[in-house]
Amino acid sequence: MTAWVRYSHGGATGFGTLADGTIREHAGDMFAGSAPTGRTLALAEVTLLAPCVPSKMPALWNNFHERAAKEGNPLPAEPLYFLKSNNSFCAPGSTIRRPPHFGGKVIFEAELGIVIGRRASGVAEADALDHVFGYTCVNDVTAVEILRADPTFEQWTRSKGFDTFGPIGPVIATGLDPMTLSVRAILNGQTRQDYPVADMIFAPARLVARISRDMTLEPGDIIACGTSVGAGSMKPGSVIRIEIDGIGALENRYAD
Repeated sequence: MTAWVRYSHGGATGFGTLADGTIREHAGDMFAGSAPTGRTLALAEVTLLAPCVPSKMPALWNNFHERAAKEGNPLPAEPLYFLKSNNSFCAPGSTIRRPPHFGGKVIFEAELGIVIGRRASGVAEADALDHVFGYTCVNDVTAVEILRADPTFEQWTRSKGFDTFGPIGPVIATGLDPMTLSVRAILNGQTRQDYPVADMIFAPARLVARISRDMTLEPGDIIACGTSVGAGSMKPGSVIRIEIDGIGALENRYAD
């Protein structure tokens, strides 16, 4: 397994591989080919950024058997998804901000993110994983009361697209079998979600193939795989931590 990071150091942005608290700097393109520069940096002396800059994030709804059964939702015939706006993406350690004009409930949703490494357009399921670079943690933050506030139009984009409502990171992990992973959400030190990726209705290869039939997926795009039971609300001052073994922990504070 290799862990890739983006970071800020000395006013410049860089990327490289992380191991044992040390970043091995790379030059080139993380997805199209890079090589070590020979320079190393201690993790403690950099500021981690979002590990990539997606042009879009297709994000799944109703993609786990346990949650579908609990909520009485039928299993979908095809992936059901919306898009997170790119202004929502934020880094590990940054603050999730409640919109100043919204005083309602804001919830966390712990999710696995599939990071695209090669352009994917109409790819076959058998070839889909050849277009995947790796995996990361996603927190699909939602102003839940906005979603269905207007009975004539469900506001998926608005409720999930506020600035800072899409934390991702801390790394992109390559060389993992995603179906062996578990996803956890820990709110103020208490585990609120803990579910296996293997419970997915549409596994990563099928998601990449099906979504690439609808839209071209570019390197750096992330598919958020949806969440299972246990997603819940945050209060200002809360610390929310998304953990996936092999990827690490994405931790953010929620504040007014």
